[in-house]
Amino acid sequence: MRIALNIQYNGASFHGWQRQPDCCSVQETVENAVSKVADESISVVCAGRTDALVHALGQVVHFDTDVQRELIAWEFGVNSYLPKDISVNWARIVPNDFHARFSAVKRHYRYIIYNARTRSGVWNDLVTWISRDLDTDKMLSAAKYLLGEHDFSSFRSAQCQSKTPIRCIDSLELKRCGEFIVLDVIANGFLHHMIRNIMGTLLPIGSNEQPIGWMQFVLDACDRTKAGVTAPPNGLYFMGVYYPQVFDFPLLAPISVLPF
Repeated sequence: MRIALNIQYNGASFHGWQRQPDCCSVQETVENAVSKVADESISVVCAGRTDALVHALGQVVHFDTDVQRELIAWEFGVNSYLPKDISVNWARIVPNDFHARFSAVKRHYRYIIYNARTRSGVWNDLVTWISRDLDTDKMLSAAKYLLGEHDFSSFRSAQCQSKTPIRCIDSLELKRCGEFIVLDVIANGFLHHMIRNIMGTLLPIGSNEQPIGWMQFVLDACDRTKAGVTAPPNGLYFMGVYYPQVFDFPLLAPISVLPF
């Protein structure tokens, strides 16, 4: 039997998704909890690995097991073994050909900036604080250069293992909600640090250090050294995954968890 779980987590206490020796990872924590419910060793596969300090509201994982459990056990039972900063949203039985990563057709990331003169005591680990004034209209105009299919080499990290830098951004929105600036990007896939490097390039434009057209120059250069510095990880959220309709279960993140 193949089970899919939709999970959310605050990444502040974890060294990323992937299991690592001598480090606390989301994967290891989830696998330990699922294994206790299954009463056997379970390995999970995720839709998209996240870095240290990155959060998720709609991460999807799958695992295989011969153990018969009610779905409520995979939800509430697993939650009972998880720490307070990880939770299962739902569990579903899926076809054996479903794969959390390879069946995905689109992914949704969100980056949140707290744009205020002083830092927040409440949002500290959940946003990136930028104290200087940012012009969101200019940032949005620059971001629109990225819509469509492009070579995103300028926005990939040196550690990126993808075979191709070509990606297609289907949707890109940037808006201000009071003191928060929110960037939402939906694409068929993402390179390592792609969203953080995009935001790192938008910030100099928003603060009038670079013109709007600089984004087009950076994109065309296909050279990481031409882009802005990598934005911090704590403002990044893995929001959700889109799959073909044949996999009939709720996939999107509970967006209402965030107040914007």
